[in-house]
Amino acid sequence: MGSCLPDGFGFALAERVRVCDGGAQLVADGRVVRLAPAAREVLAGAPRAVGADPTAHRVARLLLDRGLAVPWWPGPAPAEADVDDVTVVVPARDRATSVDRLLAALPSHLPVVVVDDGSREPAALAEVARRHGARLVRHPVNRGPAAARNTGMRSARTPYVAFCDSDVCPEAGWLGVLRRHLDDPAVAVVAPRVLGGEPEAGDTWIDRYEQARSSLDLGPTPDLVRVHGRVAYVPSAFLLVRRGALDEVGGFAETMRAGEDVDLVWRLLGAGWLVRYEPAARVRHDHRTRLLPWLTRKAFYGTSAAPLAARHASAVAPVVLTVPSAVLAVSLLAQRRWSGPVAAAVVAHATLAGRRRLGGSAHPTLTAGTLALEGAVATAWQSAAALTRHHWPIAAVWALHSARGRRALVVAALAEAWADRTRTRPRLDPGRYLLARRLDDLAYGAGVWWGVLRHRSPRALLPQVRLRGRRSR
Repeated sequence: MGSCLPDGFGFALAERVRVCDGGAQLVADGRVVRLAPAAREVLAGAPRAVGADPTAHRVARLLLDRGLAVPWWPGPAPAEADVDDVTVVVPARDRATSVDRLLAALPSHLPVVVVDDGSREPAALAEVARRHGARLVRHPVNRGPAAARNTGMRSARTPYVAFCDSDVCPEAGWLGVLRRHLDDPAVAVVAPRVLGGEPEAGDTWIDRYEQARSSLDLGPTPDLVRVHGRVAYVPSAFLLVRRGALDEVGGFAETMRAGEDVDLVWRLLGAGWLVRYEPAARVRHDHRTRLLPWLTRKAFYGTSAAPLAARHASAVAPVVLTVPSAVLAVSLLAQRRWSGPVAAAVVAHATLAGRRRLGGSAHPTLTAGTLALEGAVATAWQSAAALTRHHWPIAAVWALHSARGRRALVVAALAEAWADRTRTRPRLDPGRYLLARRLDDLAYGAGVWWGVLRHRSPRALLPQVRLRGRRSR
């Protein structure tokens, strides 16, 4: 949004960014950013606060807005007692025991609004709110979490609101860590890392899988939220928001029972706001860990794809490719004699095209070749994920009628689970991790297809093919 940063605000390069040519170029996510000499001098001091240097402000703003840098501060986060401009909103339907636990874990000086969204036993929830000094607002009938959050936000009197679902419990220190992100006037929402329960000796295989691979856990690396980015949304289980930004876009969509958090984030991004993910703040979530409720929840998440596609079109696309990467994906899936040469030709073409764009680089061929190989790996990963998740019914039909289909599906299922287990390092043996991973994808994909059939639109299943890839700038 081009907003000015406070002098005490700083930046550090994101972990995935590579510095090339002595700081003249930054490479990340298939993009190459060239820096002027003055910008290189600013970057040489990173991590750093911007201070009163106007060049540092401009460089930091550019890098932060493009996800190439993450916020950084020279000192510790503010103490919880020093943050007094946040109201906590807790949407709940019954679950008095969980709400009691949550309210006990919140900083005692923060105002709290509990929104009873049509509880069947309202007296129990009212007693919990009274005991903790929270304000209670009641919906006579259940209207859904989006409406409950909007009601709570309208009841708040502070410029910032923390939305906390009743089945989460924050770890100490979250308030100061999240609140300082909103000192950047361009940021509308910041979200913590949402983890499962603490590991215990009696955990089931689903417990252990969720502890490593929860749908709500977006990983240990801070990032800027971007459509089709590494972090494409943040869950509404726990959010700290700028009220003015949510008022600008109309708050949560009350007609949506699933995916309302994704919809809100994408509308904010479309309005020019920034949304950040900050895993240094952590909350614990009560995951479903019995088989049938677990699968049902995964399918429920999948049902949000169709209504999101109706609102945001290609933002929901399960596969995003350029024309060359689409050719690469088809050649890999075809498994013909020409597949290898075609794949090699695509990588070579991408390398040559990148080299022409990087003519001013000290090592244009190496940089372009690295980007081309990274793109090829990303294409293979997307193809495997499509076969085992969104498009598994199509893949299953293909496998029933074709040896190539069976081979592609088996390789995708095993390779994706192996790579994912290597990355997440769960307390779970390979066999049960493979089973859990595939059940997770089958349930989610079933939810996607159910939503597609119910809304009579295949848009949530369609790939997006971009006519042009990302260019250097």
